[in-house]
Amino acid sequence: MNRTLQLIAAEDHVDDGDPSVLQIANDADPLAIEVCLNDVQRIDLNFPKFTDGRAFSQAYLLRRRLGFKGDIRATGDVLIDQLVQMQRSGFSSAVLKEGVDASDAQRQFDRFGDFYQGDVASTPLFRHRQDAGAAA
Repeated sequence: MNRTLQLIAAEDHVDDGDPSVLQIANDADPLAIEVCLNDVQRIDLNFPKFTDGRAFSQAYLLRRRLGFKGDIRATGDVLIDQLVQMQRSGFSSAVLKEGVDASDAQRQFDRFGDFYQGDVASTPLFRHRQDAGAAA
């Protein structure tokens, strides 16, 4: 994978009103944001509960359609079994819930090496094989 998801302990996540950090509400449309993203270093997207996946779509839109290159951070009810999908959707960091061991979370990434489908973070497996065949 091209992009690595940074895992952040709950106590290390700082939300101090920094003007370079943008918080987007879970029900907001990223395409309707009236803020210049060139001035934004980090965007926090919230998962109010693990069954609400709208932040996945928001991250994808921010990366693919709006071309945001900064940190997209997952906050809220972040579960370790969703971390790989977060990375594939465009998140670059995730705040782990209190009591979650980062080594347990890291094992999620060790389980999955390649994906057949493309995403914002990787080239699809079939493209690797196709490119290798063309080079031979």
